Amino acid sequence: MRTIAQVVANSTVRPSEEPATMPSTASPSAAASPGDDRSSGAAGTPPGGTAPPSFTEQEIASQPACWRRAAALAGEFRGLLPRRGERVAVVGCGTSWFVAQSYAALREAGGGYTDAFAASEFPLSRRYDRILAVTRSGTTTEVLDLLDRVRGTSPTTALTAAPDTPVTAAADRTAVLDFADERSVVQTRYATTALALLRAALEADGTLPAGVAPLADAAGQAESAVSRELPEHLLRAEQFTFLGTGWSHGLALEAALKLREAAGAWTEAYPAMEYRHGPLSIAAPNRVVWTLGPVPGGLAAQIAGAGAAHVHHPGTDPLAELVLIQRLAVQTALAAGRNPDAPRHLTRSVVLDGGRA
Repeated sequence: MRTIAQVVANSTVRPSEEPATMPSTASPSAAASPGDDRSSGAAGTPPGGTAPPSFTEQEIASQPACWRRAAALAGEFRGLLPRRGERVAVVGCGTSWFVAQSYAALREAGGGYTDAFAASEFPLSRRYDRILAVTRSGTTTEVLDLLDRVRGTSPTTALTAAPDTPVTAAADRTAVLDFADERSVVQTRYATTALALLRAALEADGTLPAGVAPLADAAGQAESAVSRELPEHLLRAEQFTFLGTGWSHGLALEAALKLREAAGAWTEAYPAMEYRHGPLSIAAPNRVVWTLGPVPGGLAAQIAGAGAAHVHHPGTDPLAELVLIQRLAVQTALAAGRNPDAPRHLTRSVVLDGGRA
């Protein structure tokens, strides 16, 4: 492997070698649009033939390898990532916001003061030792706007998949995971790889919370999730609610978003202990409650009593379980005749007219 490239102007660090089996960076213009045959193998399927995997399916399957690579890079990126003792804010939009929440909960549980915000909701009156912005595209208006507003008040680091985009100039320092970039509009492997890198950094620092498995274990479980058969009742369900506790709550939010984006499904997500405070009222037959992480005492019985199916895989890492849910989102989309690579009304990045959120 060649050495890490250092771009002095903005302290950008990126791995310079990319695995042959993974696409490198994709520009916003490369994202497929609805109806574009490049976006899904199904569009060009011959009569009686089998559709090749969509980009989303290929990207989902590549996640275990991406996580392992991210873990190997944690030491090289160490100078860019939050350090022990720092007061840190993590920001993002959409999926990246949920990654921010998961990481913040992990770091906080390990003893590090960490807040997470949607980029558009950042409290400008607060001061942090570092602001970490997570953005796949490097072009999201709300993220760029925030970085501009906090310039000179707090050191900023951007974690992105796309080098040579505006975020590399907007942030003081940039860490690039271009090997995890995607052609699909729907985020899967970039988001989980960003979280894998941050989790591996906590592990290397000895601040990974008790009870959270080493990333290597999660990657091994993700390999099983890539090939595990999806139960038929999940493919037929009319509604999904995802529950999480601590760092898995952010993953529950992301799980709900994946099914909503890719398949237009009715999904909700809550902290597990909040489910009894109202959301339980929609539990019913042909609906699913899926818990990532521990199940509060008595909750499984209440879900069963309401007639809903309860999915829980004890011992499975929540990050690996998210891979299974991503696959469910794709299969649900395909069953509904939707293109999982190019969901309705969505683009790879939200870029607002005028460049101001």
